[in-house]
Amino acid sequence: MPEILDFDYVILGAGPSGLTFAHRLLDEGEPSFVVIEAEEEAGGLCRSVAVDGAPLDIGGGHFLDVKNARVTDFLFRFLPEDQWNRYSRITRIRMGGFDDIDYPFESHIYQLPEEEQAAVLDSVARAGCVTGAPEPSRFSDWIRWKLGDRIAEIYMLPYNWKIWSMDLDDLGAYWLHKLPDVSYEQTLQSCREKRPAGTVPAHGTFLYPKAFGYGEVWRRMGEQLGDRLCLNTKVTSVDVETRTVNDKFRGKRIINTIPWPLWWELAALPGDVAEAAGRLRHTSIDVDYVGRNETSDAHWIYIPDEDVPHHRLLCRNNFIAGARGGWTETNSARSGPSGKWRHHNTFAYPLNTIAKPDDIELVLTWARSQEIYGLGRWGEWEYMNSDVAVAHALDLAGELLSRKLEAP
Repeated sequence: MPEILDFDYVILGAGPSGLTFAHRLLDEGEPSFVVIEAEEEAGGLCRSVAVDGAPLDIGGGHFLDVKNARVTDFLFRFLPEDQWNRYSRITRIRMGGFDDIDYPFESHIYQLPEEEQAAVLDSVARAGCVTGAPEPSRFSDWIRWKLGDRIAEIYMLPYNWKIWSMDLDDLGAYWLHKLPDVSYEQTLQSCREKRPAGTVPAHGTFLYPKAFGYGEVWRRMGEQLGDRLCLNTKVTSVDVETRTVNDKFRGKRIINTIPWPLWWELAALPGDVAEAAGRLRHTSIDVDYVGRNETSDAHWIYIPDEDVPHHRLLCRNNFIAGARGGWTETNSARSGPSGKWRHHNTFAYPLNTIAKPDDIELVLTWARSQEIYGLGRWGEWEYMNSDVAVAHALDLAGELLSRKLEAP
């Protein structure tokens, strides 16, 4: 029998969530933990590699939002603020048959041809949320209710079909409420005055490292953990009763940032928990290098055109000094043959299926009863940006540490 190593915390996964949780423990004088990571480098989906002489983010496009000072101040400890460039976000939507228009679509209707503006305005006026029609529960109907038929048909439905590549009505509508209302009067005024309407989207201002890819901050965080980070160590088993991982690492608590469906083969789960974890669905994404520079000044471009396989194009020459080209993101179900360079992300985005809220609540409630805590994109089964993942990790670590202090 191999020697069993005891810790207060065993952290599964060295992505942004696991790394942040670990460093918050150190900040509070809690050294009894280990981080287990299957890959040879920390960072998870936020890792970067060098391709054609410049950084490329293997998980797609990752940028640091500046809105949460607690998060940015925390990360500046590992990659100081003066080593980041600050950008005002330039994002475009590439519409088949039209010139690229600015994002978000509903704020820039005035950039469409006048005939198309009229069609969009007419459909906005008849949108269910404008006329007071009952809110539907089916995804496709909800998008039409919220934005009108025309925006749904030329942008939102084809784009979502591309990125998720599934029957859209298998998705719930509960996660769509962050979409802003489209005001007919505001949109009409925007078209008349030829100026944007609506609110500034997430990442309105963002940071990206000056001399590195986005993965550098996470690489440094991993490096500073020293021998508390076990790289090239895939989780192969979890004994839930004793909270022992790989018959080697035993913890008073387990912090899980890896996908719950993997637990089906890792641990003996109660039947209802195993079934709920098995119903959680995700998409896989292929990231492909593109060597040519776009003529656009955009940092990234959304592409709803169903004749184009990829749904997003990242123009790294516009946010990485001295770089050329960029990369595309494509749902793996739509990918063609690989070109010069490709990275396949099996777990890219968790899906907000109709049953997901009940299923993940069941899994997380059971897990907490066993002193196992889901954290981050995969542990909480939420599509969250890295800044949100950091915030959640800081909060969970604070919660568990305070509970330890309060214990008799």
